[in-house]
Amino acid sequence: MAAVKKSSLFPPDPHYIPGYEGFVPQYTYQFGETFGKTTFRLLTDPSVRKSPHSLLAPLPKLRFIEDFTGTKHEVPDYIPVHPGDLSPREAMAGVSTLGPALEPNAPAPQQGRLGERCAQARTGSSDTARPRELRPSHPGLRLAYEYEQVIPSRRSTTPQAAEEKEGRLPDITAGGAQRRAEAPCRPDPAYVQGWSFPSIPEIKQPVKIGSATLPAVAEWVDAESYNRFPRLDVPYAIQQKVTSGYTGYIPRYTWITGVNYIQGVKDAMSEFDRNQKENGVLLPSLQSALPFLDLHGTPRLEFHQSVFDELREKLLERVSAIALEGKVEERYKKLEDLLEKSFSLVKMPSIQPVVMCVMKHLPKVPEKKLKLVMADKDLYKACAVEVKRQIWQDNQALFGDEVSPLLKQYILEKENILFSSDISVLHNFFTPSPKTRRQGEVVQKLTQMIGKNVKLYDMVLQFLRTLFLRTRNVHYCTLRAELLMSLHDLDISEICTVDPCHKFTWCLDACIREKFVDNKRARELQGFLDGVKKGQEQVLGDLSMILCDPFAINTLALSTIRHLQDLVGQDTLPRESPDLLLLLRMLSLGQGAWDMIDSQVFKEPKMEAELITKFLPMLMSFVVDDHMFTVDQKLPSEEKGPIPYPSVIPEAFTKFLQENRIACEIGLYYFLHITKLRNKNAFLRLLPALVETFSDLAFSDIFLHLLTGNLTLLGDEFALEEFCTSLFDGFFLTVCSRKENVHRHVLRLLLHLHHKVAPIKLESLQKALEPTKQSGEAVKELYNQLTEKLELRKPSPAEVTETPSMELPLPTVPTPTSR
Repeated sequence: MAAVKKSSLFPPDPHYIPGYEGFVPQYTYQFGETFGKTTFRLLTDPSVRKSPHSLLAPLPKLRFIEDFTGTKHEVPDYIPVHPGDLSPREAMAGVSTLGPALEPNAPAPQQGRLGERCAQARTGSSDTARPRELRPSHPGLRLAYEYEQVIPSRRSTTPQAAEEKEGRLPDITAGGAQRRAEAPCRPDPAYVQGWSFPSIPEIKQPVKIGSATLPAVAEWVDAESYNRFPRLDVPYAIQQKVTSGYTGYIPRYTWITGVNYIQGVKDAMSEFDRNQKENGVLLPSLQSALPFLDLHGTPRLEFHQSVFDELREKLLERVSAIALEGKVEERYKKLEDLLEKSFSLVKMPSIQPVVMCVMKHLPKVPEKKLKLVMADKDLYKACAVEVKRQIWQDNQALFGDEVSPLLKQYILEKENILFSSDISVLHNFFTPSPKTRRQGEVVQKLTQMIGKNVKLYDMVLQFLRTLFLRTRNVHYCTLRAELLMSLHDLDISEICTVDPCHKFTWCLDACIREKFVDNKRARELQGFLDGVKKGQEQVLGDLSMILCDPFAINTLALSTIRHLQDLVGQDTLPRESPDLLLLLRMLSLGQGAWDMIDSQVFKEPKMEAELITKFLPMLMSFVVDDHMFTVDQKLPSEEKGPIPYPSVIPEAFTKFLQENRIACEIGLYYFLHITKLRNKNAFLRLLPALVETFSDLAFSDIFLHLLTGNLTLLGDEFALEEFCTSLFDGFFLTVCSRKENVHRHVLRLLLHLHHKVAPIKLESLQKALEPTKQSGEAVKELYNQLTEKLELRKPSPAEVTETPSMELPLPTVPTPTSR
């Protein structure tokens, strides 16, 4: 029988598909999947053994997030066999190329001479009971299959040898005879008739293809194990391993079915070019100008990024314009539609400002989107304060976390001013005007955070009340008044009109600016206090907190001292002055703020009658004594009378300072008044009474700050032993060991006036003020600064000069020589 002529349509054995670019394990047994998808899946399959030496693997070590070992991959009931997979002999014998499973109306295989001959051709034996050896039909798969059986015998037993062999391709040795072209790979009927991929038994014989003997290259696993791509911790990362013919990953080639590798690359590049053209800047005049960028070395990316930035700015301007034009309902509807379309891009850094701008101009952002923003820290940080207000009003804890650092910063700023190293009577804690203080960073941030939201304003006031009750720190009262007046400066009527303390605070702010309460404003303030109706007594709690502001207390106390001096000149008693009574009323309300808020009993504290009938007249008598002594000192010496300055103070005065808070406050401000007037006699007379005062008000930071500033005017008196003994030993050092703030203020004073103090006294003060182990860092730092200054003031030891000797040396006389 004549041999069948070999077909010229297909390449010689082995039969590779036209356009085949490399060996892909198990690719023959996959149907309906593209080359790129199959390659991607197998390269990322943790069960397929591959060389650990990567070609294109990413630098970080990849980690599989999900386990896909239990996933089943669909395999068809037949194995596609390439045309020409049967030798001419088998074709002549009548063996179908497609096999029974693919032939139309194919009858069931029969046992006969033809079947036996095919079985013998496959197994090499006529014994049908012998276990059948199953081999893949594709030469590349057979190569991988048979090499796996050879590897165990060639694998080294030492770890060093195993490490050297790992990841190395097998050696290829030439040998064997030329395989006949008419004996190609033959498919087994078991593969064709509904076969699902079995476990392949061991085959230890090498395979000869052409003139080369090739071992296997990989270990086979069940092809049904995987049906999806495993998820990696690095998106879109591929573990490219050493695979014969692998030329790289083709983007979007996965979604192209029925196209070979080369055509897939061309299609992908064409689509890439088309995408570039469609999404580029399509201006006819620009295409000819772009080459000039190349001449100047400007990348196209930089050009397109600048165009994008410019377009984004135009878009932001357009969004802001939409928020202002047209009817309210229409413009908000446009913004809502724009937000709905763009919110999915909110996490893109380049588009995020546009989305945030849209949300900023919406008075009511959908609650669902607010929750998404609140759940993402980066989005929450990037969104505008207008959006945060809508989040804060329903999340008090989150708003408290934002406000708390600002409140701490505010208190720290006030303490830094009180303990400032600059001591001056002209520039002290109360020198800045109210409007200047409202321009501070904390007040401005809080004002911006509140905006026109009444609910947020109420939250801030509640925070201030709570902190004031917890710490008794009067600076929170200052912040409460400054915050309201800051909103007043911005003309935010939504809040000012609903706060019942607005007008009262506005009038009191004008008095603080002038540092005096005149008759007209006194009437206005009295009208506000008298206007509190029954059932609205809670307003007194906020009014008392505003009056507890140290700036308000300072203004009211200075006005009281000034009114007492006027009453002395008018021969009028304190109880006859309604303005003075109003000042005392507001002082009493301010000093009782903590007790009122703590007890929730909103009533004005009753003023003791003895304060008006005894203490104030006693204070007026001190003013008269000072005036008489001053006048007597101005008279000529022959007209002076024997009027010594009184050195004793009534016991009732000391008792008032210890038991009555209002009397103590007024007495301390009178003491500051006489110190500022440089009245040393009155200073030394009243100083012993300040050792024990109500709640140690004489050792509060505000009073000591003002006292140290006024003492700079008495700098020359520090050279006197009597003055220093009364001031330091009789006042400061009595509590310096138990009150660290007093220790700090004394060191501040000595740093400024140490050159005025006598050296002996200064040395003793230095020893007495030496900090202990329990002292804070601020005290130790101030003490070190004082020590350094004192070391610099010590005179250097005089150099001892040698006195010249008065003895003159005898001249040398030459000895006569004998001749």
